[in-house]
Amino acid sequence: MILVLAGTLEGRKTAALLQKAGFTVLASTVTDYGSKLLSDQGVQQVRAGALDKASLEELLAQGIELLVDATHPFAAEASKTAIAAAQEVGIPYVRLERPQTKLPAHPLVHACDDLNNSIKKALSLGKVIFSTLGSKNLPLLMAAAKETDVRVVARVLPEPAVVASCLALGLIPRDIIALQGPCSRELNLALYKQYRAEVVITKDSGNTGGVEEKLEAALQLGIPIVIWQRPLINYPLILHAPAEVLQYCQKFKASRQTRK
Repeated sequence: MILVLAGTLEGRKTAALLQKAGFTVLASTVTDYGSKLLSDQGVQQVRAGALDKASLEELLAQGIELLVDATHPFAAEASKTAIAAAQEVGIPYVRLERPQTKLPAHPLVHACDDLNNSIKKALSLGKVIFSTLGSKNLPLLMAAAKETDVRVVARVLPEPAVVASCLALGLIPRDIIALQGPCSRELNLALYKQYRAEVVITKDSGNTGGVEEKLEAALQLGIPIVIWQRPLINYPLILHAPAEVLQYCQKFKASRQTRK
């Protein structure tokens, strides 16, 4: 059985592709919504809920032969946990990593290596920050913005708990955009104009995450954009597409049958 940590679109595609190819697959996601998306794609075995190292090791010990980590590029702790658990149990680990965004050399494009530096840079570039960092990263941004009297407009997932957390941080309803991306360049343009954004702050979640469209819209309007770069993790093996994962799994299966 192959365990796919399927917290992304690529993860869901991979789980479905492996199952279609005849592999026994268990897909894991943190949320019930993610579980529903997997089921909608026809994945038969799905579990929902967060996994710490101990619970992941327990799951891996139940007949899992290979772990495919298709979590979000910024889910660094989840990936580190997966690497450690796979090593502890003694099964192969494969990272499905969506390609990074190729950033243009442009004076309005600012790449930063961590969240704190990204926030500092954004605060220095404008008084209205349009954030697509996600709700989990808003506390740091909001705390810094309040100290400098900067307005934050946050685009977040349209989930009641997420909106409630935004309100608890001090965001007012007019500055909360509850909208699931990715958004087209045209929609980003309209949103930036509507909220009079002076700077955009986002993270490099790749083209699947709509970074290219955010970037194009910002440059078209002449707005600076700050892009938080991905955390550096020493993955044992990195593949970049569901089809590559399928090929790897087929070779892995063939090699195991040969050894038998």
